[in-house]
Amino acid sequence: MKTESLSMGLRQTDLLDQWRIELSIRCKNGVNFILAAALIWAGIAVIWNWELSTYNQSILTFSISGLMLPLAWIFGKILKTAWNVEGNPLNKVGLIFNLAQLFYFPFLFILLGNKPEFFALGYAIITGAHFFPYAWYYKTNWFGVFAGLIPFGSWILSNYFPEVIGLIPAFVSGCLGILGLGLVRDYRLKILQGNQTAIL
Repeated sequence: MKTESLSMGLRQTDLLDQWRIELSIRCKNGVNFILAAALIWAGIAVIWNWELSTYNQSILTFSISGLMLPLAWIFGKILKTAWNVEGNPLNKVGLIFNLAQLFYFPFLFILLGNKPEFFALGYAIITGAHFFPYAWYYKTNWFGVFAGLIPFGSWILSNYFPEVIGLIPAFVSGCLGILGLGLVRDYRLKILQGNQTAIL
């Protein structure tokens, strides 16, 4: 009985991994969103170098984020990434993971009203931390690494260079660019492994 249960559990795990790998390959690890975010954070870095009040810089930072979906759509067309994988039971889980970050937005509003000079830092922490579940979703460690690197790196920059806030969004943009390259590499490795398995 125990052997049957163990065998069934292994089959379910294998099936779950197949769904995750399918999402990783068809959606190309969501690299279109990552590249869109890298551009947006580069724009945010520019904003935080303008001679504006920190409140206005925060408002502009929040506003420029509205470009995320249009840019992701454009990159998706260029890179031919799938937005929807029909028949995959995990298809909608990615959307749920993404929506989860909205529950942190009251934290941003508190910063905006009371400490706008920390808005870029707060936004960077939320952006980085929300990547963590995607390490499981797309079966790649790249998201897990940058889920820690972006928040802690941003925090360190805010401590050592508090007068140069623009360093934080520039750092996030650079991290996202590297993450994008890593995700493309991961995608290609999975394609290669899939081809080798098919040959065997």
